[in-house]
Amino acid sequence: MQIAPKSLVAWFMLPDAISEVIVQPWAFLTYSFLHFGFWHLLFNMLWLYYFGNYVLNLFTGKRLLTIYLLGAIFGGLLYVVSYNLFPVFENSRSDLIGASGSVTAIIVFIATYTPNAEMRLFKWNIKLWHIAVFLVLMDLIRLPVAGNEGGMLAHLGGALFGYVYAKQLAKGNDIGKWFEATIDWFTNLFKTRKQKPFKKVHRTTTTASSRSSSKSPVTANQKKIDAILDKIGKSGYDSLTKAEKDFLFKAGKE
Repeated sequence: MQIAPKSLVAWFMLPDAISEVIVQPWAFLTYSFLHFGFWHLLFNMLWLYYFGNYVLNLFTGKRLLTIYLLGAIFGGLLYVVSYNLFPVFENSRSDLIGASGSVTAIIVFIATYTPNAEMRLFKWNIKLWHIAVFLVLMDLIRLPVAGNEGGMLAHLGGALFGYVYAKQLAKGNDIGKWFEATIDWFTNLFKTRKQKPFKKVHRTTTTASSRSSSKSPVTANQKKIDAILDKIGKSGYDSLTKAEKDFLFKAGKE
């Protein structure tokens, strides 16, 4: 039995009809790994490479993945809800594919978290928040006329998630923590017993003075990290000294 490529791909694209979404809920993630063609894929990967590196300078690869996947989900949700809620889409049918919603989430996230960080573009240094605002405004302007309403809605859904995530994270509230825990749980399903870390509990007695002394280096390091992140938020990543960049890089590895 042969399956036509178009029929196979259709199971991974995100449809606009709720009746179809119900039977393929995985499409909220899988659509973000499909593309129309070479140029569609190339430009999305270039944006992901440049802005993803900014995220990796401050956070782990797991957080980058979390932003990407949750950006895809929220971009897909806005797309499906809009096509079933607003009368303007009543006679329109479409399927959504592409990483643009996820990439936009990453761009807006890092531009919100470190707005004064700069990107070198030809001869000019452009602040990240300028780039993010420009891209979002362009999507809003093109939404009624570009002929790609679904894609624009996915961009805006990803942008909204990236903005909220960064704002909450700056307040100390990690709204993506549950998703990272889900990823860990899922990956552990495919690990053998040898690959899983062996945990052995030792009962020890420690004095109050030893407990307080063991916490002091961690507290000192965290204060230094917070001070560096505040400096990035005010003056951008390039304002850090080499020593501060090295310290932040080493802290991210621990």
